[in-house]
Amino acid sequence: MAAVCSVGASPVQAAASDDSGAYAFDRHAAAVAGAAASTDAKQLKAGSVYRSSIKPGGQLYYQVDLDATSDTYVSAVAVPGLGSQAKVDYADGIKVSLQDLKGDSCGDDGDAVFGSATYPRPIAAHATRAVKVGGISCQSAGPYYVLIERTTKATSAQEEWGLEIRVDAEPGVKSGSAGPTEAPTSWPSASPVPPVGTAQRTDGGTGFNDAAALKPGVWNDRIRPGQTRFYRVPVGWGQQLFASADLGSSAGTGFVATALDVQLYNPVRSAVANTYTMYDGKPKSAAMDPVPPVAYRNRYSVREEVSGARMAGDYYLAVTLSPDVAKSFGEKGYGLTLRTSVKGTEGAPPAYAGTVPRYGTSTAEDANHDSMRLVGFAGISAGTVLVLGLGVWTLVARRRAGTAPAQTARQTPPQYGPPPAW
Repeated sequence: MAAVCSVGASPVQAAASDDSGAYAFDRHAAAVAGAAASTDAKQLKAGSVYRSSIKPGGQLYYQVDLDATSDTYVSAVAVPGLGSQAKVDYADGIKVSLQDLKGDSCGDDGDAVFGSATYPRPIAAHATRAVKVGGISCQSAGPYYVLIERTTKATSAQEEWGLEIRVDAEPGVKSGSAGPTEAPTSWPSASPVPPVGTAQRTDGGTGFNDAAALKPGVWNDRIRPGQTRFYRVPVGWGQQLFASADLGSSAGTGFVATALDVQLYNPVRSAVANTYTMYDGKPKSAAMDPVPPVAYRNRYSVREEVSGARMAGDYYLAVTLSPDVAKSFGEKGYGLTLRTSVKGTEGAPPAYAGTVPRYGTSTAEDANHDSMRLVGFAGISAGTVLVLGLGVWTLVARRRAGTAPAQTARQTPPQYGPPPAW
């Protein structure tokens, strides 16, 4: 019976089969409470993930110790409540900033708002401390503050939002090996012919942590109104990602302006690009504008779609279907097709002064994730077979016991051996 319990208790299985849209927080995340005052800020460490929460209008402080050589990225995923009572406004969202002990910003703060897709879904914002030649602010080693702020309109839902906070460090490059210190001004901007052929089946995750891995090609999934599905595509140095999401047709009449929202994030959960499409029951497609090939020099750009393509690793697609689609076309699963292309030959990483960072899910986690998804799909049938097998074994044992000669207290009880293999 232990095997039955383990099948039923798998957290990955629950995520894989969960249609509620609940966000899959990192199962290793440590709980941490944000402080209203900087003097009470709890410590965050690079390479770690934390789980917290924030109220409407909240301003929460955390502390992080930085060295004098690494770029540091602090991201926060805000997870609002879902359901018919959840309501958000265009400008509702969060802001993340890194500050020195004087309260001065390190200069690369980020915010995330719901925008024209005014329905609740996970959104992510980030802040960066960059170590630069000739840099002035936030260049020295020591303690810094992370400040996360939430903006919520009075007419929006006033519940707490969950927060998933992640701190990543990127070592500097060896002296004289940084290459160009100016961002590119042009890159291949013509989208390739979308991938064709028989689509492979995939099952999108409910967060960054269980995002489904996609290779270049065509992939089919299902998405329900109000759901956000997460996918990830490995992109190497010098490679360029192209992606689109197609929403299948449906019976019914109506019009939803921002029906399918598609957000692209880089390996440290910084927003890179966004697109969306309306829906009227006919097939629709939302294609990303081409972002530049991944290059170290991209970080010197002030444009989000350029600076975001600054490192190799897993790039994430977060696809959300508006809950308003259900009003006109029904509460059901809709066909979703992902088309992904990765162009270019993967090149060598920059000459980092430390270990080359690997952002994203590890190979071991990939294998565990895929096997748990398989368990998620087959859990019911596998559990049923196991229960039936144990039941038959018990029945065989009882029948044998019933036909055995009467035993005396001094006789050895019959031994039936292990259960049969099913």
